[in-house]
Amino acid sequence: MTKMKMSMILAAALACGLAGAQSLVSERSISLNAAMELATTGLERCRADGYKVTVTVLNRHARTAVVLSDDGVNPHTVENSMRKAYTAFTTRAPSVDMGKRPQPGLSGFLLLDRITTLEGGLPIFAGKELVGSVGISGAPGGDKDAACAQAGIDKIAKGLGG
Repeated sequence: MTKMKMSMILAAALACGLAGAQSLVSERSISLNAAMELATTGLERCRADGYKVTVTVLNRHARTAVVLSDDGVNPHTVENSMRKAYTAFTTRAPSVDMGKRPQPGLSGFLLLDRITTLEGGLPIFAGKELVGSVGISGAPGGDKDAACAQAGIDKIAKGLGG
């Protein structure tokens, strides 16, 4: 086949493939205001229960929207809350579900940066669309972190629509 024919075939293939491509992508994400409200509610719930925690909320692109770290909280909670939120975002499931995955897949996943099996990270959905995630760390048990995270999600749930 000549170079000219190959070039024409490649150009036609590209034109066919790109002809139907969209120029813009529209995605929903948790707003900064909603992220702050969620984080504040989660922090207040944990405080009411007697826990000092760090709350991290990630937006639609797994970028940090808000981090609230209570006075006197242990320093490791900042990283832990991020890992929990990131895991929940990446897996579209509570962070604790990561630990339920079978081997050898689990050990491979745990080699990735920011992945954890600890409880306290929850995805945030608007209907079926993932729009962010939240991770809380510092309470004496991941179930308590998760309860505070859920309180924050419940607070903003109406605004998430469907």
